[in-house]
Amino acid sequence: MALDKPYKDIPGTTVFDAEQSRRGYHLNQFCMSLMKAANRERFKANERAYLDEWPMTEEQKQGVLARDYNKLLLIGGNVYFLAKIFSTDGQSFELAASRMTGMTQADYRAMMIAGGRSPDGNRYIGEQ
Repeated sequence: MALDKPYKDIPGTTVFDAEQSRRGYHLNQFCMSLMKAANRERFKANERAYLDEWPMTEEQKQGVLARDYNKLLLIGGNVYFLAKIFSTDGQSFELAASRMTGMTQADYRAMMIAGGRSPDGNRYIGEQ
């Protein structure tokens, strides 16, 4: 039974809590496997075959194949684990994060240097 989660109504935010951790356990373990060079090479050689070694949902496997990071966050991925996929693809965290936010890398960098996103519009919907 899920606990009351008042943070679930923060626009554009998926909080990685215990429920998300359980949901994404195998997805995140797959990501962590990419810390080893031999596993990265196996993954790059045949992504689908490597993914099929993991008991992830088909939705999670399709998310990885499509590199749909926002979807992966919704279905249990942790951004710090997903970073192993960015790295395997030769992408920086900054580039991946900019794509996830729909910004150019330069605009994302400028926003982060200026102190990050404004909290305006990112409060609980019920918070006034």
